[in-house]
Amino acid sequence: MAASGRGLCRAVGASPRPAWRRAHWEARGHLKPEYDAVVIGAGHNGLVAAAYLQRLGVNTAVFERRHVIGGAAVTEEIIPGFKFSRASYLLSLLRPQIYTDLELKKHGLRLHLRNPYSFTPMLEEGTGSKVPRSLLLGTDMVENQKHISQFSPQDAQAFPRYEAFMNRLALAIDPLLDTAPVDMEAFQRGSLLQRLKSLSTLKPLLQAGRILGAQLPEYYQVLTAPITKVLDQWFESEPLKATLATDAVIGAMTSPHTPGSGYVLLHHVMGGLEGMQGAWGYVQGGMGALSAAIASSAAAHGASIFTEKTVAKVQVSSGGHVQGVVLQDGSEVRSKVVLSNASPQITFLKLTPQEWLPEEFVERISQLDTRSPVTKINVAVDRLPDFLAAPSAPGGRPLPHHQCSIHLNCEDTLLLHQAFEDAMGGLPSHRPMIELCIPSSLDPTLAPPGCHVISLFTQYTPYTLAGGKVWDEQERNAYADKVFDCIEAYAPGFKGSVLGRDILTPPDLERIFGLPGGNIFHCAMALDQLYFARPVPLHSGYRSPLQGLYLCGSGAHPGGVMGAAGRNAAHMVFRDLKSM
Repeated sequence: MAASGRGLCRAVGASPRPAWRRAHWEARGHLKPEYDAVVIGAGHNGLVAAAYLQRLGVNTAVFERRHVIGGAAVTEEIIPGFKFSRASYLLSLLRPQIYTDLELKKHGLRLHLRNPYSFTPMLEEGTGSKVPRSLLLGTDMVENQKHISQFSPQDAQAFPRYEAFMNRLALAIDPLLDTAPVDMEAFQRGSLLQRLKSLSTLKPLLQAGRILGAQLPEYYQVLTAPITKVLDQWFESEPLKATLATDAVIGAMTSPHTPGSGYVLLHHVMGGLEGMQGAWGYVQGGMGALSAAIASSAAAHGASIFTEKTVAKVQVSSGGHVQGVVLQDGSEVRSKVVLSNASPQITFLKLTPQEWLPEEFVERISQLDTRSPVTKINVAVDRLPDFLAAPSAPGGRPLPHHQCSIHLNCEDTLLLHQAFEDAMGGLPSHRPMIELCIPSSLDPTLAPPGCHVISLFTQYTPYTLAGGKVWDEQERNAYADKVFDCIEAYAPGFKGSVLGRDILTPPDLERIFGLPGGNIFHCAMALDQLYFARPVPLHSGYRSPLQGLYLCGSGAHPGGVMGAAGRNAAHMVFRDLKSM
């Protein structure tokens, strides 16, 4: 895994095992034979669900199979001295109410907001001594327009209107994230009282319609059309369009030309941090520090969180109601309800006895689209990348562009589409789309002095390779070398700065983090797997066909690192427990 390195720093011996890696939550109490609620998986949504339930007086235990809590929101010291957000690496979408309700600042959460936030350097040959152009975007609209005008004065004028247009759509959709989708099954088949209750969940939809008003057809197109069609109506310059399009395809096995790619773009612009709309930031200490803060909040109110405790099976009574779980070591833990933070596939196809689930439901779950294009590469370096388009400062001090999401091979939407087509043919992209982030540029606690950690979120890489090849060490390294060659073209000397790397292909992400197909959302954020239909139609409200079993992870509405699924599911469970 580790490679030799030269430069300003050296990898040092591993520091004492930090809090996010200890199984210290067990010290808060021995495993009891019975709880009110059991949560499968200590990912961020599972921890959020446990924290809310415990605050509501529901005695809750969380069981995590790995040695570390957080699921994909985890910090791991995989190269001595370097702390990586090994999977998820940026924060924006966590719901504001969760910050407040769970008192996450009190429990140690610290954020580093990024401004500017986006940097797209160009590869411009034949410019002689002239520095290649680049596109830098941040919160200062005047500065944004100045940078965009290098490529198109017309686009510079259009950009504020585009931002206002998208922010209005984000504002309309925002309330939908904090409530369960309309319960269509209750609406169709429930009692009169259940039907009336289900009508109340229409309120956020009606509110969204009022906000969008007469422009609703235009906004409908954003959600359903290819993002290229949407962006072509606003802009003419490819560097701007391609930069914006990356947010429409990131984490998704889709091209900018794929219908519906606009929603994924919206999904990445609807967030915010500390009151700043659309802001993204780094968590101090890595994403595992977010999970640790949520766990601390839950544990402070009495929740029990256990690591290295794998759930093997959901137990069901003879009457068809959940009655707890069986752990891999054979221990039985009884509970009134079980919430699964695992994917829908693991929850319903592996952990739940199949005889208690309708055949049609099982079939739908097995057919979920879980394709993922992502290979995540975590890199330890002994100096910052020195980009041709933005030369580094003397002494290695981070410059504003180093804190950004740095988009490489993103000068043209055609490049993104060609990268997608390679993967659809079973081949890793010849010129991968690369999002390069350097969290240590703002958080020096992540690396030894003078060194840095780099997150490379790359696509497109197919889960199954063509020609009978498999993702073995040779294929992993060949792909990583290709990515490094691409970076070298933008920042000569990058390859010589590398001290070590951790390569996670789609099968690796599935194996380590339980992400089906390597999909960071558990299942694709496609229009046919959203809202009413997430994960499947008639079962989008966190309840499952098996009484007492609930889904609370990213495979439930609304998906992503929001915590909303955990919070919404917890409130649903609490209401159901009161009526038992």
